[in-house]
Amino acid sequence: MLKVGVIGLGVGEKHVEGYLQHADCEVVSLCDLTDEKLAMAGEKYPGMKIVSDAGEILEDREIDVVSIASYDNYHYEQIITALNQDKHVFVEKPLCLNIQEAQDIRKCLREHPGLKLSSNLVLRTCPRFKRIRDVFHSGAMGRLFCVEGDYYWGRIHKLTQGWRKDMDFYSIVYGAALHMIDLILWTTGMRPTEVKAYSNRIATENTPLRPDSFASILMKFEDGTVGKVTGNGGCVHPHFHRLAVFGTRKTAIHDITGAKWLNTSDPNADFMDITEEYPAKEKRGEVISSFVDYILNDNIQPIVPTNDVFDGMSVCFAAEKAMNESCAVKVNYI
Repeated sequence: MLKVGVIGLGVGEKHVEGYLQHADCEVVSLCDLTDEKLAMAGEKYPGMKIVSDAGEILEDREIDVVSIASYDNYHYEQIITALNQDKHVFVEKPLCLNIQEAQDIRKCLREHPGLKLSSNLVLRTCPRFKRIRDVFHSGAMGRLFCVEGDYYWGRIHKLTQGWRKDMDFYSIVYGAALHMIDLILWTTGMRPTEVKAYSNRIATENTPLRPDSFASILMKFEDGTVGKVTGNGGCVHPHFHRLAVFGTRKTAIHDITGAKWLNTSDPNADFMDITEEYPAKEKRGEVISSFVDYILNDNIQPIVPTNDVFDGMSVCFAAEKAMNESCAVKVNYI
């Protein structure tokens, strides 16, 4: 039985649910910084240890797995501490905030080869995206030449009123676009070699949020395929993940109006619906379940492997640099 501690009880509550659904896990300790969340946890999860100091979880020798859902700027230190305390780590995106931190985490993992790490990149569990991926890999779409992903946040208050506005550094690339970058890398099985990126804060210029709230990223793949991703934090749009995959024989379009397979350019054609479920939030716990299975059995492939976590962050680091320097940046994979 794996004993689990969860740090951060915002989205971290979803982590708790995921572990509770696994027969081989016991959630023994919860942590949050706010009195309100601590009181809620005490009432909702009787029998679990409730703490305000993350160190009590990170240094608890009885805990096997630490799930980190704290603010972005705490991830790095908490991951390193957990690994050095011989704990497996599941972390909310982003993994960390810069290349040096990512390199340190990678090094620490190499020094603890028995430990596992994954991240909550939940779009991989969506049946609609899984179906598009399967059809693409079957060859039925022909040769890929363009793929697009747009993260429409649609909840501007999370940027302008929450903890993000108080951070010394916050990135809409790490906090939003990363989901679509990961979805594209996972769907295609390809990694971009170079990126260009631009950003602005026009949608949030009269708010307390200081960092940019919109970013657009162009990705160049080795075979010539072009990818485009946006992280759109200030949009007037429902929360949504748009995906478009263009092959030489077929196109898949998933947007706010619906999802279709296009196998002709005839505007009068009766296009076939992509009927698989979206967003299927009830399936997102599978990321945690598969991670636990991976901890227990090395032969089981998790939904989000460790290398994929680093690949997505490597693209994000290049995109952030491209925005700051207004130039094309080579992606250096960690």
